Amino acid sequence: MTRLTAEQLEAARDRLVPDVVAAGLHVLFCGINPGLMTAATGHHFARPGNRFWPVLHLSGFTPRLFKPSEQRELLSYGLGITNVVARATARADELSAEEYREGGRLLATKVARLRPRWLAVVGVTAYRAAFDDPKAQVGAQERVFGDTRVWVLPNPSGLNAHWTAQTMAEEFARLRVAAQA
Repeated sequence: MTRLTAEQLEAARDRLVPDVVAAGLHVLFCGINPGLMTAATGHHFARPGNRFWPVLHLSGFTPRLFKPSEQRELLSYGLGITNVVARATARADELSAEEYREGGRLLATKVARLRPRWLAVVGVTAYRAAFDDPKAQVGAQERVFGDTRVWVLPNPSGLNAHWTAQTMAEEFARLRVAAQA
């Protein structure tokens, strides 16, 4: 991957990252918000230390390890990617409570339109903030959006040291099994 300059990363703050979506997906993965590397490249989970792509493969969602630049291939597996908040930041802790709440409202509208079987929010803190559910834990949630069930997954950021790639893959695999049922 090409290294980006500080100027390129800063300019990325103003870029929107297009969703990778289609109607009727098996699972719509929802990140917190684009990081600066993601915004600069236009590819979700693009930061080299992010474990989303390896965990997606280890969990059995994909037959091989995809690169962020291959994100559109997920659609052929019934998978998609969006974010709670569209604004790119260096760190998720730069987002305000109101941005999370507004992101949750917009996400609910998007889910109602696209009707995936499962919405998988990657990051329990983001889910809690976006949907005012302070006690939510990783796993299947009681909340539904129409016929869409909700699962909260651990945040694959390299900053999330509480979860290893292997333990994350196990949780992602639990969702995969539920989505196939």
